[in-house]
Amino acid sequence: MTDSPTGGLSRRRFLTSSGAIGALALAGCTEQSSGGDGGSGGGTDNSGGSTDGSGSSQLSGEITITGSSTVFPLATAVANEFQKQHDQVDISLSSTGSGGGFSNHFCVGNAEFNNASRPISSEEEQLCADNGIEYHEINVATDAVTVIVNPENDWVDCVTPDQLRQIWRADGASTWADVNSEWPDEQINRFGAADTSGTFDYFNEAIIGEEANHTSNYEATEQDNLILQGVQQDQYGIGYFGFAYYQSNTDAVKALSIDNGDGCVEPSLETAKAGDYEPLSRPLFTYPQKGALAEEHVAEFARFFVEQSANTELVSEEIGYVPRTEEGMQEELDALNDVIDEVQ
Repeated sequence: MTDSPTGGLSRRRFLTSSGAIGALALAGCTEQSSGGDGGSGGGTDNSGGSTDGSGSSQLSGEITITGSSTVFPLATAVANEFQKQHDQVDISLSSTGSGGGFSNHFCVGNAEFNNASRPISSEEEQLCADNGIEYHEINVATDAVTVIVNPENDWVDCVTPDQLRQIWRADGASTWADVNSEWPDEQINRFGAADTSGTFDYFNEAIIGEEANHTSNYEATEQDNLILQGVQQDQYGIGYFGFAYYQSNTDAVKALSIDNGDGCVEPSLETAKAGDYEPLSRPLFTYPQKGALAEEHVAEFARFFVEQSANTELVSEEIGYVPRTEEGMQEELDALNDVIDEVQ
């Protein structure tokens, strides 16, 4: 599909630029911020319906969305579709990382939504509680964390979780030969998600486990494009990020299959949906503030996001994630409407 969620960019260019820019303003907003460093104010002060000449209600207001770089392309595509129907709603999106969004924006009251590539942590729950922020969890898609190497890497096509653990844990392997004696005796150069990223948290939990720590000896970043560039330029490099970003850059890097005991399984929408790509398939979330859902434009956007989570053309074909089933989407929508009824 060549249509882009941002209208003027191809899907490939959009996913590449979203990793580099890290922020996007839609509708009436024109300013952009870099990488989510700055705080964006909440936007529930300008809501409410206006009535046009036909007597129909027009939503208006501002919505600030922060969080996961993995969910960022999906949230942007959803926001663009919403904007086509409600062009008086200004939506500002920033790719801050799941943890950065919770800690620096959402749980301190500066965003209506935070996207996350893992569930909210107990520490983040407490921070939200300390600031009087209540939230609702929405599962919007499924992703496959993808491990990538340089295209000139001709010694490995498939790895086990234990081999990944050796590569990525603290005090683990220094060279490829440390992992497998048949591999080159060359230093492993690692490129991965920063510790404010939900991708980091999920990879750490799924691969490293509780008995070890993720190595600090790697190039850490919130921006997927920097991981891609690092591995693309280094024959002995290795990295990981969400499947959608890999799918848009298959000519630049090579994805490794994972052997979790039943043979090598490549990352794909099909293997993630079937539950075969273990242990690196994961749910993706967005979290709206309950208080913000009292504003109709925020509530309507939340409903729209849930409805679009089952849109195969948008979620799967355009962005590259596994969509929700119709049944799963309806369950999410019913739960969301219950919350909206509580606050409105």
